[in-house]
Amino acid sequence: MDLANVPERTLSVCEKKGDILPLMFIRIALFSFSKFCRTGNISFRQVTRECLRCYGQHLYESGLKLNTVSTYMRMLRSIYNRGVEAGSAPYVPRLFHDVYTGVDIRQKKALPVTELHKLLYEDPKSERLRRTQTIAALMFQFCGMSFADLAHLEKSALDRNVLQYNRIKTKTPISLEILESAKEMMNQLRSNKTALPDCPDYLFDILRGDKKRKDEKAYKEYQSALRRFNNSLKDLARVLRLNSPVTSYTFRHSWATTAKYRGVPVEMISESLGHKSIKTTQIYLKGFGLSERTEVNRKNLSYVKITV
Repeated sequence: MDLANVPERTLSVCEKKGDILPLMFIRIALFSFSKFCRTGNISFRQVTRECLRCYGQHLYESGLKLNTVSTYMRMLRSIYNRGVEAGSAPYVPRLFHDVYTGVDIRQKKALPVTELHKLLYEDPKSERLRRTQTIAALMFQFCGMSFADLAHLEKSALDRNVLQYNRIKTKTPISLEILESAKEMMNQLRSNKTALPDCPDYLFDILRGDKKRKDEKAYKEYQSALRRFNNSLKDLARVLRLNSPVTSYTFRHSWATTAKYRGVPVEMISESLGHKSIKTTQIYLKGFGLSERTEVNRKNLSYVKITV
């Protein structure tokens, strides 16, 4: 059996085990690995330590961040492990030992608040970039919602002034109240298309909604939409003369970091983001600067010093 046949059969098993890997993200990893191996049919026996090591090096040299490389590797590892459990793949001790599957907590994707303000509120003087700015602003005002979740929201998720949906990545149920400032933006992006049989009825005009949910074409359409959004974000950042890099993840990290700096408990931030673990949230949060930590240290010493 080859890897390409595994995801459809094992997704339900992964979900039951708490190993949530939605088919969309599994396909991303498989497509990337297949492209690297230059074949659409990769047998489990072709997955060797050397092959994985070269693939990891290829991803890193392609400009991917360590956390992204780790995500791809962990998805492949999960698929391979399911193959072993099904008796379709040979058990190889420490097969993924030589590739990076950790989390690099040094990666900080949040914007400084001054740049975040410019990105969300300064007029880029372009209709295309204004639309991009509107999408970005909604992601931030929806508690740092991911682009995948925003694009796949269906009209049934909106009940008067409340959004209720399950996250694409983790299936975690989320509910949030619509802020007054978001309503006009929602109207600008709202889809007026008539729903097609067996197709999603999307809330926003980001995806066409003319493909069945698990159709391969729907996955490719989403990838194209994400790529266009990230390219437009780069243009928006350039026009507004930002110094920091901006991607679709920026608003999620920036929302979390802004909440942290305002003293919001990490538990509340974690729940708002739909994280299953506070450890995941802590990776999102930008660390405090040296001067801020020095001030905390100074106040701690002062507190102890004057305490009788």
